[in-house]
Amino acid sequence: MRLPAWFRPGLGVKRWLALLLFGILAISLGLGYLLRQLYDTVEVPWYFYYLTLQFIPREGRILLFLGLGLVLVSLALWQLNRSVIGALLLTGRPDAVSLVYQRRQLARGPRVVAIGGGTGLSTLLRGLKEHTGNLSAIVTVADDGGSSGRLRRELGVLPPGDFRQCIVALADAEPLMKELFEHRFENGDPSSLAGHSFGNLFISAMAGVTGDFERALRESARVLAVRGEILPSTLSDVVLWADLVDEVQVEGESQIPQSGIPIARVYLRPEDPPAYAEALRAILEADLILIGPGSLYTSILPNLLVPDIARAVRASRAIKVYICNTATQPGETDGYSVMDHVRALIEHVGHQIFDLVLVNDNLDAEFPADWRPIPPPPGDLISVGARVPVLHADLIDRQRPWRHDSARLAQTVMQIYYEQSGKSVKRQRFK
Repeated sequence: MRLPAWFRPGLGVKRWLALLLFGILAISLGLGYLLRQLYDTVEVPWYFYYLTLQFIPREGRILLFLGLGLVLVSLALWQLNRSVIGALLLTGRPDAVSLVYQRRQLARGPRVVAIGGGTGLSTLLRGLKEHTGNLSAIVTVADDGGSSGRLRRELGVLPPGDFRQCIVALADAEPLMKELFEHRFENGDPSSLAGHSFGNLFISAMAGVTGDFERALRESARVLAVRGEILPSTLSDVVLWADLVDEVQVEGESQIPQSGIPIARVYLRPEDPPAYAEALRAILEADLILIGPGSLYTSILPNLLVPDIARAVRASRAIKVYICNTATQPGETDGYSVMDHVRALIEHVGHQIFDLVLVNDNLDAEFPADWRPIPPPPGDLISVGARVPVLHADLIDRQRPWRHDSARLAQTVMQIYYEQSGKSVKRQRFK
């Protein structure tokens, strides 16, 4: 425990320590006046001469009591830091000061809204939580495959899988708790627990206990000390449909990539689901809105196909960035370029959904055969009915180049935010 570290600028502690010392001084002066009053009006026994140290010169007594007071106050603060504050705030960190400082700094960060779902959204959030504590993740509820689909059909809850991934990504809890939420049951009868993750079951059980999926999310997030909030785009039981280029219709988010036929368009049924009010609030109050990364047709668009979500994004005064995937997705965006991704978004939800496009430009890594890297477009602008600026950066995860690196991506989007909010129009290559 480093007591001097509490005096670091930005902690918001010095003012209260000063107030504490001023209060102690005021009490001390009051006691001094009381003792002086008693000394003048009350006859005290002879031994008070020694108890009050009157045999020491007055200047010596002043220095003695000031020194003793400083030693006692410092010792008390030291032990308080080690015991009470450490017990309350220390969560696997080297000291409580670092935790307090980090949380205060994060609380001053910009209000960021990330829209998407699946692995792409959780990857983005994992990096962003180190830059700001004012995070809102808006998650699709169209998932109908795997554990989430089974729970949705059997219990009638919204699919918890994408929410679980976001909770774990934003969690500030012990690693063991994160592993517990991600644990997937593998053995047993397929009709029971096999294939379910503990986190999905936990959220579903919490929804049953509270009778409210939104409250279940809040309580689940509280268990893992989540930084930020995780919000559904709608509370309606929506189903994602796709029209393929061969005029065949496919029902269900999990079935769409299985066809192998290029997608013409996707849409929700019911077609006009009401948006979740808290999601709209977060979008309208945001400083920065990030769309993607994630599956274009099955993670990103299901959120924007909720009409009021798209309207709120257009109406927001935030800086809006579309983060293009690093690679095409088999069965969904085979052969797509950056332009194709952008065109698909605009054809589905219209213009003014984003101001900038962020693209990975590191194509040197080795990609799996099914995942084709998406090369950045030439130049700094693409034209899709309007001229949209494109920013290039090295964003890939070195171990899995078909995915973004959390730290690189978060650092880049925050740099974009600070440059754009400072009214900088300089286009540069981000390192």
